[in-house]
Amino acid sequence: MNIMGKFDLPQGTLDLLIMRVIALGPIHGYALAQRIQQMSREALQVQQGSLYPALHRLEYKKFLKATWKESETGREAKFYELTVQGRAHVKAETENWSRLTDVVGLILKGTLEGIS
Repeated sequence: MNIMGKFDLPQGTLDLLIMRVIALGPIHGYALAQRIQQMSREALQVQQGSLYPALHRLEYKKFLKATWKESETGREAKFYELTVQGRAHVKAETENWSRLTDVVGLILKGTLEGIS
């Protein structure tokens, strides 16, 4: 994955981050990359080589729909928004990630006392 930052994202995480940001409202690719960077407090920088293939993949899976509109700069840009199927998917995946991080946190905070 072509993501630069303080750490690498586990496989599949980029799709969830993209969909979570798009859930906030329609957005074009460049603004989406900026929003991820801002929301991660500059820890994640999504490169175009990762972002646009992910957007196309999510659109192909019918999680996103795209429409061409004028951007804030006056240029035409493809704006992405979640479909009904995409909203259901991001909700389920967010719940899965939350459970997974809780379980991993338990193990990482645990000690080896009593383990032979």
